[in-house]
Amino acid sequence: MLEFQLNAISLTKRSTGGVVEVIAVINYKGGVGKTTVTANLAAELAWRGKKVLLIDTDAQASLTFSFVPPDFWDQNLEESMTIKSWFDPISDGQEPPSLADFVYSPEAVNRRVESRGGKLDIICSHLGLLNVDLELATLLGGANMQQAKRNYLKVHGQLRRAMQQLEDESDYDIVLLDCPPNFNIVTKNAIVAAEKILIPAKPDYLSTLGIDYLQRSVNTLIKEYNEYSNIEEDGESISPEIMGVVFTMIQYMNSQPIAAQRQFMATVKRSGIRTFDSKFRENKSIFSDAPQQLIPVVLNAYESHTHSQVVDEIEEFVDEFMETLEADIV
Repeated sequence: MLEFQLNAISLTKRSTGGVVEVIAVINYKGGVGKTTVTANLAAELAWRGKKVLLIDTDAQASLTFSFVPPDFWDQNLEESMTIKSWFDPISDGQEPPSLADFVYSPEAVNRRVESRGGKLDIICSHLGLLNVDLELATLLGGANMQQAKRNYLKVHGQLRRAMQQLEDESDYDIVLLDCPPNFNIVTKNAIVAAEKILIPAKPDYLSTLGIDYLQRSVNTLIKEYNEYSNIEEDGESISPEIMGVVFTMIQYMNSQPIAAQRQFMATVKRSGIRTFDSKFRENKSIFSDAPQQLIPVVLNAYESHTHSQVVDEIEEFVDEFMETLEADIV
């Protein structure tokens, strides 16, 4: 039987002075492999010795149940150890506690990565996030325009302020925010908190169409937030950048993506948005089985050449991901 630990982390102030990278993972279209990308990216980073925190803000909780058994979540986490639990005080007009109070360390995946010096923690999601968004909306508005702008900043900047506090309290290298396929207030909190945005996309009509809408929504959010922040003496501006699009569910024929998918990939590239050369290929058998084992595909060894090839390609994506991060830091 697996053993689990609640809050099994040591939260101490960073001694290295390193940069904590906060990255939101999002696409307006659901079913594009967003959770698969996030889970495998996080696991491989932890395998490479990084200390990674996942924050699941998608009410479907697919990322949560990629690392946490549903029964264990029901019994130990649902009531008070989810991102909904963190948002609840805000909905009541109170200041939220530290995010550190809601961190859970999944035992199965951490047993795989601990010998490499890495760590993977998660703040789980909850279906009740759908109601949280409605509750947060009631905090917007005000008696006058100035008050309305201050309320806008307060509501949309909550997660950003909490992330800044967590950076002082913890030793994480990378935080990945798994976002729902919409642009509600919880999603906006994640975007405001992030420095970069990663977009998983299946190369088809609806998934790639959503990329343009997402880019416009992000630009509008940045403009509004920065405009409103000017009313505060210590107002901070935000500038999250789209890190790139990683294509998922790729079907290969003769060692290259099928023609229909190549067409949509070319369309995205022509739009000027950066795209990763590495891709996630379609393989329903191993990707659908991994969450049941609580270990992402990239941490497993496979005898099948086809399955091993999937692992190799994920590792190549993480190589490219890290190169992009380092280039941006420089």
